[in-house]
Amino acid sequence: MSDRIFFRGIVLFGRHGLFEEEERLGQRFEIDLDCHVDLSKPGKSDHFGDTIDYGRVYETVRAIIEEERYKLIEALAERIADRLLAAFEPLEAVRVEIRKPSAPIPGVFETVGIEIHRDRKRP
Repeated sequence: MSDRIFFRGIVLFGRHGLFEEEERLGQRFEIDLDCHVDLSKPGKSDHFGDTIDYGRVYETVRAIIEEERYKLIEALAERIADRLLAAFEPLEAVRVEIRKPSAPIPGVFETVGIEIHRDRKRP
């Protein structure tokens, strides 16, 4: 599948991390998403009901980042992938990239992060 709906540079504030300060103070998270879906039907019909609502995708990610709490960004990404695949039946796969620019790691770096790819499990 080469069709995808994508988001680049979503910036949200969350309280994820191993350390108490990360939970108490919170920090900025940057998210990129690729939602793999067949876009031929909406491409031909030009009908909103034939595609995935981008606003609902964003709201799903926002709610997880801002309202839930995870120690690991790996678990955070897994939750996002699971929720998106459960909420949007046409999705065939998702790629979730999470960057943590203020990670409490000694050293100089622009950002640190993870990327996961999850496919819908079909019988």
